[in-house]
This record gives sequence, C-alpha cells and structure tokens, in this order.
Amino acid sequence: MRIGIVGSGMVGATAAYAMVMRGVGRDIILIDKNTERANAEAGDIRHAVPFAGPLKVRAGQYEDLRGSRLVVLAAGASQKPGESRLDLQKKNTEVFQEIVPLVLEKAPHAVLVVATNPLDIMTYLTARIAEDYGISGTQIIGTGTMLDTARFRSLLGDHIGVDPQHLHGYVVGEHGDSEVLTWSLTTVGAMHLTEFCREQHISMDESVKNDIDERVRNAAYRIIKGKEATYYGIGSALAKLADVILHDQRSILTVSSRMQAIDGIPDVAVSLPHLVGGRGILSTFALQLSVPEKAALRKSVAVVKEAVEALT
Repeated sequence: MRIGIVGSGMVGATAAYAMVMRGVGRDIILIDKNTERANAEAGDIRHAVPFAGPLKVRAGQYEDLRGSRLVVLAAGASQKPGESRLDLQKKNTEVFQEIVPLVLEKAPHAVLVVATNPLDIMTYLTARIAEDYGISGTQIIGTGTMLDTARFRSLLGDHIGVDPQHLHGYVVGEHGDSEVLTWSLTTVGAMHLTEFCREQHISMDESVKNDIDERVRNAAYRIIKGKEATYYGIGSALAKLADVILHDQRSILTVSSRMQAIDGIPDVAVSLPHLVGGRGILSTFALQLSVPEKAALRKSVAVVKEAVEALT
C-alpha cells in the first residue's frame, strides 16, 4: 500500500514518522521541491524502520505517486507567530494550484488528504481542482478539526479524570478561530457530561468550560509562540487517518470536506462528523446542537465561505 506525502517539512516528515511507528502502509514516498530535504528526511526516518514495522521510506518525484492509495498534501508556508491560519491563504493557494494538478495526473484514484493551512480553504480548493479532472469530492479530505477534537477530549479528560478515549465530544466548523466545541452533545461512556459531573461531584460550570474552550481554540498559537510550529499532534492525526483509509475502518472523524450546503450556506468546506473509509468520505452526520452552538456553527461556516469566495 503506497502512500505519497507532498511536502517534507515538519508536518509531512512527522506524519511519515508517525506512520512508520504505527505500521501504516508499506511504501511511503516523500516529495518536496527541496529534494535535499526530502532525501534527508526519508533517510532519517528509514533508520527508524528496524524499530517498527517492515516498510519502505524513500524520497521521490510526482511520477512515483502512480498506484498510491493515499496522498497527503502538506506543502506550503507554515503559520508564523502572530499570524492567523487565514493569513496564509494567498501564499498557499498559489502552492496548491501548482501541486494538486500534478498529484491528480499521477494518482487519480488516490484519496487526497489535505494538511496545509488554512485547512478548510485548501480542502475546498483541492476539491474544486479535482472536480475539473472528473474526480469526486468524496476523495478529498482535510484533517479538519481532528486535532482540535483531540485537544478538547484531552483537556476535558484531564479535568474529569477519565481516559480521553472514553469521551465523545466534537469540535466542528472551521479549523481555526471560529471553531465550535459541542458541549451539549459531549458524553462520558454512555452518560451525558453534565450527568457524569453531577454524579462524580466535579465542577463543570461556565468558567471551566470557557477555560477549556480558550485552551483548545488557542493551542496552536501557544505552541507556535514557544517553538514556531506544531507537528506532533497533526502528524499523529494524519497517521490515524491514513490507517482508517487504507484499512477501510469506517471511522467517524471530524474531517473537513466540501459540501453542497450547510445550514443554508452553499458550497463550502468545514468539519462535521463524517464516516470515513477506504473510498474517502462515505457519509456526513448532522448534529442536534443547542441553539447557541448552532448559531456559532453558522457563523463559523460563514467565515470560511467568505474566504472561499476570495478564491474566485
């Protein structure tokens, strides 16, 4: 099972490393405009293979993407301190207009996973380019709020003392400042969060929720301020998503996808819970949100829609 990764910066390289450690795929190809960087990253990661599973890691060219089941798009400029994800739009739009056609020409049957920010706009742009090649938008997936959802569950798990894997709560909307934490739907095991906290005598008032919300929403800014980039979390999310696609696991993930309409706003890409399998997006689930959450989601979709319209 061949996986291509276009962009050998910190996100692309960390994703490749996470795939090796997780044993995902059998042939991982790193492609970068900076061929020296791609060769160096592939060589370094290859030295980890004996400590993990049997697979190949190598640098390559677009031609080597033929036969790929999955291609990760991680190329482009990264977010700088004080810069929003939307500030990256112009620079990375130009990058994607160059690389996406090259990928589609060589690997038209692959699922494309977008990891470049601004995530939702790049996902939409990729789907729009793919449409010109007769390729279904369901083959185009953005990592979306997978990482934000993981941050939410991690912080909430710390607060209530429960393994995050047993929490079910989603972050939806834009992968960015307007994202929405779905408190009204969050459960612990089979219990609603409010009921669980009441039984366990755990405080879950608005101040606690606001603190967790702020830490989820601004996590990337804090990390970028401290070390200039985020890559471990998103690299792990990409490895998980690759595993789901390659093994048709049919997992429910908050990924970004181009949709015909969301709450009356047409033709936009944001994150909602999607059923993901070997062919990409299999189904999308509407959420029964609280009134404030529904309004916040509509506002978030409108933010992305405004940015999408700037592409035309």
